[in-house]
Amino acid sequence: MNIDRMEFISWMERIIERFDLMSAHISELEKKRGSVDGEELLDNQDILQMLKISSRSLQRYRSSGRLPYYTISGKIYYKLSDVHQFIRESFNVRMPKT
Repeated sequence: MNIDRMEFISWMERIIERFDLMSAHISELEKKRGSVDGEELLDNQDILQMLKISSRSLQRYRSSGRLPYYTISGKIYYKLSDVHQFIRESFNVRMPKT
């Protein structure tokens, strides 16, 4: 079987277009899966990596009520907006001495 170059390029372009469509569709599904009311949810691993803290520190923030969390099917999740609020509240602004 002999395929000419133009036909091959045409097939490859169609295949790449399909992959692009599938990739976009998968991205949309991932966004929906990891969100509630359009807001992204993060799990413990996401928070530990984002804040560079230990799991014990994260547990302490949950227990003290400083970082709100939600339990879904026995797994703990955090809203991204709550994490951003936690970070803002945790900032220590230092004023330069004059």
